[in-house]
Amino acid sequence: MKNGNDSDPEKFLWQSFDYPCDTALPGMKFGRNTVTGLEWYLSSWKSTDDPSKGNFTYRLDPSGFPQLILRSGSAVTFRSGPWNGLRFSGFPEIRSNPVYKYAFVLNEEEMYYTYELLNSSVITRLVLSPNGYVQRFTWIDRTRGWILYSSAQKDDCDSYALCGAYGSCNINHSPKCTCMKGFVPKFPNEWSMVDWSNGCVRSTPLDCHKGEGFVKYSGVKLPDTRNSWFNESMSLKECASMCLGNCSCTAYANSDIRNGGSGCLLWFGDLIDIREFAENGQELYVRMAASELGKVKHYLEGGEANERHEHLELPLFDLAALLSATNNFSSDNKLGEGGFGPVYKGILQEGQEIAIKRLSKNSRQGLNEFKNEVESIAKLQHRNLVKLLGCCIHGNERMLIYEFMPNKSLDFFIFDQMRSVVLDWPKRFVIINGVARGLLYLHQDSRLRVIHRDLKAENVLLDSEMSPKISDFGLARSFGGNETEANTTRVAGTLGYMSPEYATEGLYSTKSDVFSFGVLVLEIVTGKRNRGFFHPDHGYNLLGHAWTLYMEGRSLELIDPSMGDTYNLSEVLRTINMGLLCVQRFPSDRPSMHSVVLMLGSEGAVPQPKEPCFFTERNVLEANPFPGEHMLFSGNETSITLLEAR
Repeated sequence: MKNGNDSDPEKFLWQSFDYPCDTALPGMKFGRNTVTGLEWYLSSWKSTDDPSKGNFTYRLDPSGFPQLILRSGSAVTFRSGPWNGLRFSGFPEIRSNPVYKYAFVLNEEEMYYTYELLNSSVITRLVLSPNGYVQRFTWIDRTRGWILYSSAQKDDCDSYALCGAYGSCNINHSPKCTCMKGFVPKFPNEWSMVDWSNGCVRSTPLDCHKGEGFVKYSGVKLPDTRNSWFNESMSLKECASMCLGNCSCTAYANSDIRNGGSGCLLWFGDLIDIREFAENGQELYVRMAASELGKVKHYLEGGEANERHEHLELPLFDLAALLSATNNFSSDNKLGEGGFGPVYKGILQEGQEIAIKRLSKNSRQGLNEFKNEVESIAKLQHRNLVKLLGCCIHGNERMLIYEFMPNKSLDFFIFDQMRSVVLDWPKRFVIINGVARGLLYLHQDSRLRVIHRDLKAENVLLDSEMSPKISDFGLARSFGGNETEANTTRVAGTLGYMSPEYATEGLYSTKSDVFSFGVLVLEIVTGKRNRGFFHPDHGYNLLGHAWTLYMEGRSLELIDPSMGDTYNLSEVLRTINMGLLCVQRFPSDRPSMHSVVLMLGSEGAVPQPKEPCFFTERNVLEANPFPGEHMLFSGNETSITLLEAR
């Protein structure tokens, strides 16, 4: 309804979009006008055939830092978490896509969430159902009906405060609820009977004395923000100092995670409704008593930043704890050795298994690579990337602490005639898909666009389910800074996996990783290494051999015999085709990892590859583009680094 004398196209006397009832359509606002008091929220029907007001409401709560809260009557049953610049922290699945555009507006006059359609052919609606589920539906013309596209509540961990105060929920763990580090169940008997509602309490109470600091948690849904305060212009360092300066402050985080993070969000009182995500969770810094920081501590303590460590924003492990965990780094605990130095298995006091990479004093892949790995992977969270738990800096000691991978690395199985039988085709295909998704996250979906630069079988670790996790980010590079995305005067990588433009000209991009991925795919299919491959009929490496058989229509001869008849014929042939596309001579001819993931997940036609680059280590050594520089070789699989002459 509009005043006919009013020429303002945005001004209405009344519009249905201001009263959404149980349904939000694209373009509707979801929040409130702080000037007029008008509130836009969802209210459920009483039942599917009774449109009178039901028990549930879903509205933007303005207390503290705004968040969407679902209530049954007055009781909170679910919350979205606060908006972090990209998504609500409780919705890690929300990301940029070609269908929906999400936005959150917070200013002096309005605060609201809205979504728009980028594809006008899509028909969609967001509905609060009579039984209290927030669901998005899309219309399918073919069936003339609505299908469920997504639901805000995904599992039990989305039940509000399931684990109580200072409890954390992980749907993949049993039991789902655990107390945060430095906390114990408030009522142990009830906790053991799977009643977690009373949560956890501190082992050591805060006393606001000097020496208190923070423990960093990564990959979480931020706690309930109704008892919070925020400032959008402060830095994370300023945020930490402000929290330490207020005895009531219990935690802090960035309010906006875009562009490396900005803004300050402080919590006062108990931390409630925390859950852990496999990917796209946030970082939370929880205040701890000084005595609780002995084993795992944050880089900022007592209000004073140690300048030498201030950029290493992840937990620091105490050397004594690592010595105890590894039996003084005994040879029995040694897992192997790479370019960085030896790797040890350790068991912390609480029973957690860890892997420790210890910087060798003789390693030329030294402090710079150590810092780079910390800065690169500390900001990354994905199920197909190995999780960095923390680091240790003590005197000349430099160590990285990772989650322990019980099945070692991919090369341990794939290139061994006896052990390779463990990896049938379904397992190999899962590994290929997992590595592809990990690279896609690095190239496109992470906060920093990262080029790994040393993807190889040795750097793909396998967990207890044989799922892959990309590791070793010592040579990784993020876009930006003085080094462009396409050129460097410091070449580093592994012979057999390096793209031709990178090895001979120092040019690198995401397509350099695509080349390495293609080599890895062909190695997984064949069970043979690219470097050192020998065939009596020709002098080609594995890539040349694969191309020859492909052109002759004999690609099946590439398949590793140890897989037996476990493979799907069309699937393995498509994978070989895709692998050859990834190792094309020119970067522009290689697909992006986004296209690779689509090819792996569909049955459509795969583009025909051109002749790939038959690259050998002799090519690399003879094509050194940086005269006066020397090469480094380290580890079991030869790695090469060209150091800038000085």
